[in-house]
Amino acid sequence: MPIDEKRTFVPVNIAVLTVSDTRTPADDKSGQTLVDRLTAAGHRLAARALVRDETSEIIDQLRRWIADPGIEVVIATGGTGVTGRDVTPEAFEAVYEKKIEGFGELFRWISYQKIASATIQSRATAGVAGGTYLFALPGSPGACRDGWDEILRYQLDYRFMPCNFVELMPRLQEHLRRKAS
Repeated sequence: MPIDEKRTFVPVNIAVLTVSDTRTPADDKSGQTLVDRLTAAGHRLAARALVRDETSEIIDQLRRWIADPGIEVVIATGGTGVTGRDVTPEAFEAVYEKKIEGFGELFRWISYQKIASATIQSRATAGVAGGTYLFALPGSPGACRDGWDEILRYQLDYRFMPCNFVELMPRLQEHLRRKAS
């Protein structure tokens, strides 16, 4: 991947959300995988939480973090499957201002190369709300590694060219500035 070494790395403030009815902070391997990778890349862990597979709990946590100016990105793990308890995509879509369609598509393409047609069960999703990027990955450590290593580590690196999410951060709320003037 093309990294422009002439550009300075910009650390991003990232919150990690685990959605699960069964995991605890002590055995949250997927959330820990994300924390380990984002901090190793030089980003800052701004917050971490674990909520149950309940739409209202996920939405409430997302809204708190979206309102927090110290959080620029939220990465969630869990609840993206097709069972009755998997409600993460619905919760995320309830708060999106804009959906990033290509994220789920790219995640499933990457995943297909590793788990073949089983990737069809993933409803990974991403969007933007209140100037905050929101990403939802499946609940396995492998899916978190794939999502970070193949997509997010590049898109959250200001040096990645030809474009990345970090350079767009100052412009995510342009529509609000226009309304105010």
